[in-house]
Amino acid sequence: MSTAALPAFARGTINLASAGLGARALFATDEFFGPLSRMLSDEPAVYHAGVYDAHGKWMDGWETRRRRGPGHDHAVVALATSGRIRGFDVDTAFFTGNYPTACAIEACHAPGGPDETTQWVELLAPSPLGPSAQHFFDCATDSMFSHVRLRIYPDGGVARLRVYGIPALGPAEGPIDLASALSGGQVIAFSNGHYGHQRLLAPGRGINMGDGWETSRRRQPGHEWIVVKLAARATVESIVVDTAHFKGNYPDACSLQAADLTGTTGDLPTLVTAASMFWQEILPEQKLAADRIHTFDGHLVKQAGAVTHVRLNIHPDGGISRLRVFGHPAEGGKT
Repeated sequence: MSTAALPAFARGTINLASAGLGARALFATDEFFGPLSRMLSDEPAVYHAGVYDAHGKWMDGWETRRRRGPGHDHAVVALATSGRIRGFDVDTAFFTGNYPTACAIEACHAPGGPDETTQWVELLAPSPLGPSAQHFFDCATDSMFSHVRLRIYPDGGVARLRVYGIPALGPAEGPIDLASALSGGQVIAFSNGHYGHQRLLAPGRGINMGDGWETSRRRQPGHEWIVVKLAARATVESIVVDTAHFKGNYPDACSLQAADLTGTTGDLPTLVTAASMFWQEILPEQKLAADRIHTFDGHLVKQAGAVTHVRLNIHPDGGISRLRVFGHPAEGGKT
């Protein structure tokens, strides 16, 4: 589903239940037909006709056996990071005769993990589900949560659970990575993302060449770029550009621009596409090398005051595994 097709509550948030960002399946009352971990996959669910395993038809999601007594199934998920939840997507893709009739969701804040004394808060009352469809549920709350508990009535399969929210930006003694998805950094526009861009701000180093941002080969003058909204309005101290696994296709060079878009209204992706080429340069063009972490700090990074967005330029094209932008949030600087 494109960003434009997402409901309003999902825009400007991240999926806190993303396995790729670190969300974990902790407990399920039953996983006979499909493990809970499949429900947290970042990729859209798929269907393989005629594929069976030792338990029956292989399905891409969490699926319990048919209940033969009272009660219902439930599962507990540790979110990738604590955050304020804005809504849910309970996706029953390809579950047509084996989807739950309803679901409910509770949440708690237990950084050390929930136990029998944990107080759970109902965020979604029992709500109907249908076959093979995304079900969006709004849930605006200012409370902080670290775990969710999905209840399905009475049993069945859920292909994907997405928990849209805003990560907590906790206090830090030193500079923090303001571009990190786990802090709230987001890609909002780019010139070319032919081979993908979704993992540029993910935690850790890339695991292969497909784990980052890579453009197609440029066949005309110019260069490629990508714009990132920082987790907070902040002053930038250092920049890390990692070309892990990019060996024959890393960019020749990179540069970085920045701007303070506080108070800007309207269609932000359209605005930055048109205007970001004129933003202040805070990192002049720097040579890059294959499969290497490049750290730019000190006199190389020009002071631009507090900024909310950065634009990474790569010359002329190629692949970047990770971008890190370290700095200090400005006072009242949540973007």
